[in-house]
Amino acid sequence: MARLAQTSGLSDVQREILSTVRAFVEKEIIPHAQELEHSDTYPQDIVDGMKEMGLFGLTIAEEYGGLGESLLTYALVVEQIARGWMSVSGVINTHFIVAYMITHHGTEEQKQYYLPKMATGEIRGAFSMSEPDLGSDVAAIKTRAKLDGDTFVIDGAKMWLTNGGTSNLIALLVRTDEGAERPHHNLTCFLIDKPEGYGEVAPGLTIPGKIEKMGYKGVDTTEAVFDGFRVSADKILGGKRGAGFAQMMDGIEVGRVNVSARACGIAIRAFELAIDYAQQRKTFGKPIAEHQAIAFKLAEMATKVEAAHLMMVNAARLKDTGQRFDVEAGMAKLLASEYCAEVTNESFRIHGGYGFSKEYEIERLMREAPFLLIGEGTSEIQKTIISRGLLREYRIR
Repeated sequence: MARLAQTSGLSDVQREILSTVRAFVEKEIIPHAQELEHSDTYPQDIVDGMKEMGLFGLTIAEEYGGLGESLLTYALVVEQIARGWMSVSGVINTHFIVAYMITHHGTEEQKQYYLPKMATGEIRGAFSMSEPDLGSDVAAIKTRAKLDGDTFVIDGAKMWLTNGGTSNLIALLVRTDEGAERPHHNLTCFLIDKPEGYGEVAPGLTIPGKIEKMGYKGVDTTEAVFDGFRVSADKILGGKRGAGFAQMMDGIEVGRVNVSARACGIAIRAFELAIDYAQQRKTFGKPIAEHQAIAFKLAEMATKVEAAHLMMVNAARLKDTGQRFDVEAGMAKLLASEYCAEVTNESFRIHGGYGFSKEYEIERLMREAPFLLIGEGTSEIQKTIISRGLLREYRIR
């Protein structure tokens, strides 16, 4: 049989891209991930390498300087990068979502201004929806933008910005009170240009500093505090007030495929570490892989890796063909993140006491996997999306 998580029907270009990324992961990410992760150091050299390969513009259209590749290609690239170190995939994830939103919802002027610079990595995007008092309840957003003359004044606090300090563009969802009866129709998405760094980076905008986390280190996660921050009306995404919720949800939907791919990448790596260790570690005169208890674990882990990969690929292909895929994206994200946690946990058990040592890579994966259970919507949120879609499709008539 072929190795796990192989994808059929890829073009020569897709195979070449994946081969290049896989070689980059083996040479530039895996050998350095442990040291960078334990010291919580931003992987600047790795990021520069991804810029040179054009990964920041992977899905941006060729007319704007990108490679014009599909969501499937992007997801398979993310899977490989996350296999090396999940934090590195986080560097390009929010950037990808913001570029996707500008591509599909921006004005032509916004596309012309942002996308060519995003393709080279000169402009790097962050995505801001959550707030300190809310997570998935997006309609309850408190951060407000009030029109004052010909500009908007933004006040409020945002939470959990991946790349909050290292980005120079934020796609920001705020309340603009359009007078709509439904709360989510009072939300608008602004494109906020800002300098990189921490502290008061612009008048009225403060990035307090990095949030300390149990895992997902290296990449910066921050708050953003707006206090009288002024922004012009031409920075409203697509020029449409009150359309922010739909625009953000569209971005989140493709983000769920991304999180599925990251979960697949970690699960693949956890399996690789487990099956290698199980063939080297000996007990009772033979490798532990030859004991049925361990062999059955490996079989179950491999099956989960393969199932998650196939569901992720299916969701990406549906999106690429223009079909509705909210249920499939939710299913892929639910299954991949849950299986990732289970496969990583089994790999940890196979490593025994060594799995608890920081010398071994599985210790890092054990701290990274839980993030995927909550990123881009918890498993419970995915179940809500899936069940609503099923009831819509199977409604008794």
